[in-house]
Amino acid sequence: MCRSSALRALALLLLTALAVAYGGPASYAAAPPPPAPGASAPTSAGGDDSYWTARRMEAAQPVQDSKPAKASVRSEATVPPSHPFNGIPQVGTFFWTDGKNIGRFCGGTVVRSPRRDLVVSAGHCLSHPDPKRHLSFVPQYHDGLKPFGIFPVSAIYIDPRYYALGSGKGARWDYSVERLAPRQDGREVEDVAGGFDLAVYSGYAHSHVRLIGYPGFSDASHPKPLDCWSSTHKYTSTDPGAPGDFLEIACAAYIDGTSGGPFLVRDPFGYALIGVIGGYHTGGDTPDISYSSYFTKDTLALYVHAVLGDPPAGGGQPAA
Repeated sequence: MCRSSALRALALLLLTALAVAYGGPASYAAAPPPPAPGASAPTSAGGDDSYWTARRMEAAQPVQDSKPAKASVRSEATVPPSHPFNGIPQVGTFFWTDGKNIGRFCGGTVVRSPRRDLVVSAGHCLSHPDPKRHLSFVPQYHDGLKPFGIFPVSAIYIDPRYYALGSGKGARWDYSVERLAPRQDGREVEDVAGGFDLAVYSGYAHSHVRLIGYPGFSDASHPKPLDCWSSTHKYTSTDPGAPGDFLEIACAAYIDGTSGGPFLVRDPFGYALIGVIGGYHTGGDTPDISYSSYFTKDTLALYVHAVLGDPPAGGGQPAA
């Protein structure tokens, strides 16, 4: 094992040990030991791969959040621009059909984990009780393409307080962890797309943050993800309906659909994930200012529940 791989493995062990020490939400029940590494989940990727054709993915609609489709009145000189690009392997899109059989999508980021099968997104993306059929993750989705294949979602982990309080009063817990089944050839998502470190208590002030999001509206036939570099700072909400401290970032044109997209900072192994578009008013009230819940021990505990294969709170299983 090379030195960098050994260090990453040690970091994961320490992360897991810390989360176990902190404990998790009380409503999680004890679970049997997880399946052996490399064991396939019951779900097969074959059906979802054939279901999510380019046409269906392009027609999918974003999860509803607070951001309008039009630009805000802020001066463009004060807001860093965003640029469409073909994306990066570790960031992709969830696709599913809701209770009305409408295709939906939301962003997510692969994070390093012992079983190499976890993605982090926003809580409001997948917390709705509607059935989520054909729920799958497509790394680096762009232009109707699945460059790394498709991975069915086998479990959704959302903090029980977010389920109980909703997207307003529960805004500080607006994040989620998804466990993926292998793709059709049996390979795990991290093995084919790579992954980033999950960082908790990273601080609010960062001078170089990369924000990636999948917009729900585009002049192009096949929308591409948006890329932007900016800085973050602490935002303390005075709205009693959405209390908490959040990461705030200015990046132009992050409209509906960009929810779940990552806040990334450089670390020795590439990038670390310090937030996802969500939190205050499910990501903000204008396309030019985005927010994230602050990642704490609660985020870490949720990650460990997913690593251990615990039963998700709130019945977080996709529909058959």
